[in-house]
Amino acid sequence: MRRVVLDMDVGIDDAIAIALLAARDDAEVVALGSVHGNCSVEDSTRNALVVLEAVGLGGVPVARGAEEPLEVPLHLAGFVHGNDGLGDVGFPPPAGRESGEHAADQIVRLGCEQPGELDLLAVGPLTNLGLALRRDPDALARYRSVVLMGGSGPYPGPGVLREFDANIDHDPDAARRVFAAPRQELVMVGVNVTSPAILDEEAIAAIATSDTPQARLVSAILPFYLDFYRHKWGRRICSMHDPLAAAVLVDPSYVTHWLEGPVNVIHDGALARAWLMAREDGGEIVQAVEPAPPTRVVAAVDTARFREDLLRALTT
Repeated sequence: MRRVVLDMDVGIDDAIAIALLAARDDAEVVALGSVHGNCSVEDSTRNALVVLEAVGLGGVPVARGAEEPLEVPLHLAGFVHGNDGLGDVGFPPPAGRESGEHAADQIVRLGCEQPGELDLLAVGPLTNLGLALRRDPDALARYRSVVLMGGSGPYPGPGVLREFDANIDHDPDAARRVFAAPRQELVMVGVNVTSPAILDEEAIAAIATSDTPQARLVSAILPFYLDFYRHKWGRRICSMHDPLAAAVLVDPSYVTHWLEGPVNVIHDGALARAWLMAREDGGEIVQAVEPAPPTRVVAAVDTARFREDLLRALTT
């Protein structure tokens, strides 16, 4: 059983990750902290309450977190997730309310109260984790593991481009703090593996015909997401970024190949990315490597098994 603290900019794939965890009997959601990113922190907080209630987790405490990055300007992804973060569906207001605690304080408090017993899943900009480390430099080390959706893996071969590394680019300063911080285990589930984790037309149709609470929620919010993704591939399919990170936390056997080493946050003048400071082909990189504790980096996953399990969790 994994007892999980969530840190999320609750948009469409975040909501699907919550639905996945709610459906698994080997995961318990202990608390959720909201953050800016896919939408404003106000919308992210409301969305967290709406989604948790929709999938039967209305008792989970929700703490509002950072409304802007540590240093860089705020950027929101309304063009991907809708202006409200949940595809502009217009869900009614949630019955519950936020806890009143700041999400960074929640991370510190829960780690102190239950050291070594909880896992932290961060699938948005890492601002709350950066603030928690300001309050307590050992905040992340009190978690059994910290799994984040972000980063780009190792440097790819010539001519290969990675998907936009949004969670890192939205707050690179917080990300640098996280990758340098003491920890038990830090796992990076990057766009190198999440982008190919596709929910295809057949799976989307199966979700639409199911009447589970999870399927009803996902069917309502997916259309906006699919509208965005059709410009990438000419098909109404989408990547399951955050659900894959949630699945890896609960069941690391989805990973078929791991790498390990220091991760640095590199800004190329336009965008920031978190790179494992190594090349995919095993050759030497030309960049200087900033020392950091080793991070476990997901290099390959069994996407077929993940897709089957995700579909089963949402529809049965």
